[in-house]
This record gives sequence, structure tokens and C-alpha cells, in this order.
Amino acid sequence: MVTETRCVRCGQCTAVCPQTRTAVAGPVLEPVQPAPVGPACRVCGACVEACGSGARQVLGQARTVAQVLKEVLRDRLFYEDSAGGVTFSGGEPLAQFAFLQAALAACRGQGLHTAVDTCGFAPLEQLRAIAPLTDLFLYDLKFMDEALHREFCGVSNQLILENLRTLSGIHDRIWLRIPVVPGVNDGAGEVDRMIEFARRLPGLRQVNLLPYHRTGVQKFQRLGLEYRLGGVRSPTPEQMQALARRFAGAGLTVKLGG
Repeated sequence: MVTETRCVRCGQCTAVCPQTRTAVAGPVLEPVQPAPVGPACRVCGACVEACGSGARQVLGQARTVAQVLKEVLRDRLFYEDSAGGVTFSGGEPLAQFAFLQAALAACRGQGLHTAVDTCGFAPLEQLRAIAPLTDLFLYDLKFMDEALHREFCGVSNQLILENLRTLSGIHDRIWLRIPVVPGVNDGAGEVDRMIEFARRLPGLRQVNLLPYHRTGVQKFQRLGLEYRLGGVRSPTPEQMQALARRFAGAGLTVKLGG
């Protein structure tokens, strides 16, 4: 990740990057194009070590299950006082399935409440494997329309929907999380289909309507990625309340945010 305002265009990152390695001898008098981030980056970390201004950093650190559990247990008193627990989120936690399964088992072994926040785009057998270790699933639903899902998310939603149907039949604590993006997934037809789909999920206990926000814009820029929703505004409180009434009117338990 790159913080552009800290970059002094010294060229040291370009000199060590496997993609753009060029000789930089002596002081650089002219600004140099920095080494790439985004899809072209191999995440080798060489540019981070070479950057003297602190403009570059690698996000995320390798951890063992034991290390994670040790850190989690430091807050055990807070979990007990608040009836809370541990939520595995991301990104997508099922992208690291073996670690997730082991970490869930370790938390369960300590009597901790466990939650998994997932988009559901994973092999069904993985969801089945972690279901007995998970007290609560926070399951994202972005679109019912497959074409829209492909356009905005890059993949079909058929696996996601089928996984949710199956999971709802074997797990009785699922919260459906719907990000509300004005002009993208809040059309009447799309909302009606979401409501009808949700009503048929036996394990569903709550629908969380999450208003779209723009806090990810800066992160995309720092990662060198295109942000495709730059012109979209957050929904108004009135819009969110109206949407909540539609879900509640179908007999669903609804919460704004969360």
C-alpha cells in the first residue's frame, strides 16, 4: 500500500522492484515514477524496505493459530461482560480455510463465542466443515440478479445463493447482511427478490441493512486499484428507514447497520 503524500519520488523503490528495476546511482535530481502497486505488484516487499520516507507498507502479518488465540484471550473479560466473542472477517476468511477451521476449533476449545463474516463464495464442503464450529454466520447478500453480480463483483452469484440455501438448512443462526448501494442494488425489483429469498431461509434470524459509505475510496487509491463507485452517494436515513419497513413488512427482523 502506498501513501502518495509521503512519496518523495526518490526512485529507490523502482531500483529494487523486480518489475521495474533500474539503476539509480547517486542523488536523483528529477522525480522518478514509483514502482507499481495494484494488480502488477508481486507483493515481494522489496520496495517497502527500500522506501526511506515510509510511503510504502505491506499490510497483514503471518500468524499461527496459537498466536491469534493468545491475542484473543487477552480480551476474554470483555467478551464475558458483553456476551461477545470472536468474529473472523476479512477480506474473505474462507480464502484461508485450513487456518480458519483450526482457529475456530481453538476458540471453541476455550469456550468463546464464534462468528464468521463471509460472502459465501467458497466450496460448500468448507461451509459444512466450519458450521459446527461457528455460533453465528454473518452472510453477505449483494445482488439477486446474476448479471448485476457479475458486473459489480466479477463472478456469478449462483454458488453464493445455493450455499446460503444449504447452510440455512443446517445452521439456525444466520444474519443476512445487505449493503445498500443507491442506484446499484436498491431497485424495487431487486429488493423484492431479496425479501422473497430471505423469507425462505429457515436458519435466518436477522437482516442487517448496511448503508453504503465511501471510506474505501482512499484504500483503493493506496492499493493502486480502480474505484468504480466514485459517483455513488450514501443513502439517506429516510431511504434506509423506508427499505427497513419493506423487509419488516414481510415478517423479517431488520436492523439498520451492524
